[in-house]
Amino acid sequence: MDSLQLSRALECVLFVATEPVPMRTLVEVLQVDEGQVQSALCALEERLLSSGLQLVQLAGGYQLCTRPEFAEVVGRYLQPQPSKLSRAALETVAIIAYRQPITLPEIEAIRGVQSDAVIRTLLQRGLIQEVGRKQAAGRPVLYGTTPQFLHYFGLNSLEELPELEELHPSEGNQPGVTHVDEGASPSEAGGTAGTCDKP
Repeated sequence: MDSLQLSRALECVLFVATEPVPMRTLVEVLQVDEGQVQSALCALEERLLSSGLQLVQLAGGYQLCTRPEFAEVVGRYLQPQPSKLSRAALETVAIIAYRQPITLPEIEAIRGVQSDAVIRTLLQRGLIQEVGRKQAAGRPVLYGTTPQFLHYFGLNSLEELPELEELHPSEGNQPGVTHVDEGASPSEAGGTAGTCDKP
């Protein structure tokens, strides 16, 4: 197929995709080399400049998305909105993102509160996953983030995580217990430890 057909075929693939499509998948599906796919991506991006859609790179792949200026209109159509993460869930997933791989006891030591319910919520949402077991007594499960985590927070890779402004001992907690302060997303839900938690 010629370059225009390739660009249109690429657009079709990305249109029906439900998640970002990696370069290697595009190469396999379109049956061309990576250079041709990259040229087609550039051509598609240029064609979409006058469209309500845009080509974005997320979670190591490519996806068609609506433009931010139309978010309110699209949001009204998609009602009800997906449930947002609670403060506790945001705090926990931020800890996992910055400290992964990390165990539940280590997360609870940082937060100063039981976190098993929040972990279950994050697992159900597909934002974290089990990545192994720690070589320690009881062999606790190690948790890490998923590609869905990158997608949810609009990141292409973990390298795009904002730097932590501060990670320090919590006032009023045991020595050495720390918490993540409030800051930019995704670690936007820091705070002091409590006595109970809701996922």
